[in-house]
Amino acid sequence: MELVALILDFVLHIDRYLETFVQTYGAWVYALLFLIIFVETGVVVMPFLPGDSLLFVVGAMCGVGLMSYPVVVSLLLVAAVAGNQCNYTIGRYFGPKVFQWEDSKFFNKRAFNQAHDFYEKYGGITIVAARFMPFLRTFAPFVAGVAQMTRSKFTFFDVTGGALWVVGLVTVGYFFGNIPLVKTHLEKIIWAMILVPGLLVFVGAWRARRKAQTADAAKA
Repeated sequence: MELVALILDFVLHIDRYLETFVQTYGAWVYALLFLIIFVETGVVVMPFLPGDSLLFVVGAMCGVGLMSYPVVVSLLLVAAVAGNQCNYTIGRYFGPKVFQWEDSKFFNKRAFNQAHDFYEKYGGITIVAARFMPFLRTFAPFVAGVAQMTRSKFTFFDVTGGALWVVGLVTVGYFFGNIPLVKTHLEKIIWAMILVPGLLVFVGAWRARRKAQTADAAKA
C-alpha cells in the first residue's frame, strides 16, 4: 500500500518532484524523462507511469525556462517511438512461440485470426488513439505485435501517434500550464487526464461487447 501511495503522490504532484529534480541534478532530468516515457510505452508491465500528465507538466516547465522545449520534444518523441517499437517486437517475438501450442488452453486460432484482421484493418487508428489512453497505450503495441500487424504499417502509425502525443501535450503545457487558474487546479486536471480517457475506453469496450452480444443473439 505504501508503494501505491508513493506512486499516486508522484503522479498527482509530478510538478513538484520534477522541479526538485531539476534543481538538484540539472540536465540529468532529460535522461529521467526519456527513461519514464520509454518504459511506460515499451514495457508491457509498466502501464501506470504518468505519461500524459508528465508531458503536460514538462511543457509548463519549458514555458518558464526550467527545461529546453526543443530538447524535450526531440528526446521524448524518440523515447515514445522506440518504446512502442520495443513493445511491438516483444509481442511479435513471443506471440508465435505461444501460438505453436495449438492444442493448449493458451491458444485460440480463431481469436488470433480476428485480432490479426482487426489490426490490419483498424490497427492504425488504434495505435494513434491509444497514445492518449492510459494503460491502453502500453498494451496496444504489444497486441499489435502478437497479432502480427505489418511492421511498416505499425511504424508509420507509431511515429504519427507519437508525434501527436508528445508534441501536442508538451506544447499545450508550454502555452497553458503556467496560467494561474491551471496551476491552482493542476491536481484536478491530472485526475481528468487519467480518468476521462480511461472512462472512454471502458464505455467503448462495453458498447462493443453489447454489440457483439446482440449480433450473436440475432444469429442464434
